[in-house]
Amino acid sequence: MSAKARAVWISATLFVTAALARRPGEPLRPGYNMFSKQQDVQLGQANAKRVLEQYQVVKNQFLQDYVGRVGNRLAEGTEAKQSGFHFNFTVLNVGEINAFALPGGPMFIYTGLLKACDNEAQLAGVVGHEMSQAYIGEFAHHGVFSNNGAGEQRRQLNEICFGRFMSAVPEDDVGLGANSVILKFSRDAESEADALGSHLMAEAGYSPIEMAHFFEKLSSAPHPPQFLSDHPNPGNREKAIQAELQTLPQRSYTWQTGDFSRMKSELARLPSPPQAPATPQ
Repeated sequence: MSAKARAVWISATLFVTAALARRPGEPLRPGYNMFSKQQDVQLGQANAKRVLEQYQVVKNQFLQDYVGRVGNRLAEGTEAKQSGFHFNFTVLNVGEINAFALPGGPMFIYTGLLKACDNEAQLAGVVGHEMSQAYIGEFAHHGVFSNNGAGEQRRQLNEICFGRFMSAVPEDDVGLGANSVILKFSRDAESEADALGSHLMAEAGYSPIEMAHFFEKLSSAPHPPQFLSDHPNPGNREKAIQAELQTLPQRSYTWQTGDFSRMKSELARLPSPPQAPATPQ
């Protein structure tokens, strides 16, 4: 496929996705994906390995288990199970406010994000949002390219997808669907991830409004984190989530592990994050 043809394909996909923006309560629609689920899993595992090679995993089992308990509770949700992915959660000692999920289920949470959360529901909101993007987000909507593209373009797309730590996917992985990458998140994709994330939070017993509160807190900071550059505000998040909740069964949003305070204490005892690795060239 030529570069021009790819550009037309991307534009058309973006247009169709925007035109099909859902309304509260409507079914959530995973995007079209040319690759098999197994190929997505293999791609996620290959790139997860690269993340682990470049970033420091937190050597505190309580923190790893804590985030895992929050994530696994969300992953038990009906719609999360429908993805067919086995989500797993790893805390990295990185000062930036960030979290991301890779195809197939590997998910990484930075210590900077844990420090920024005011309560456990806000952490659950980010985790649920990122899990939702792995399922219905840009992996499927906008991310399929042929293997005939230029290596430099492929490298740039992967950097957009996975940030500094993801540059070119090894050529050995191309056959696994390595060109299935994420483009910058659209407002519609954010809205869908908010909606599905709110479903996962509600079913887990967390108040979905806390997801909106956390994003609004970050966006109102004097220096909003880079995390928000790939998560454009889709509008009035709180109003949209409230509307979505009106379509869900009545639930009590009082679930807590009871370990949020200890998580903060354990976090404060960690060594300072190492200097971030340079962007791969």
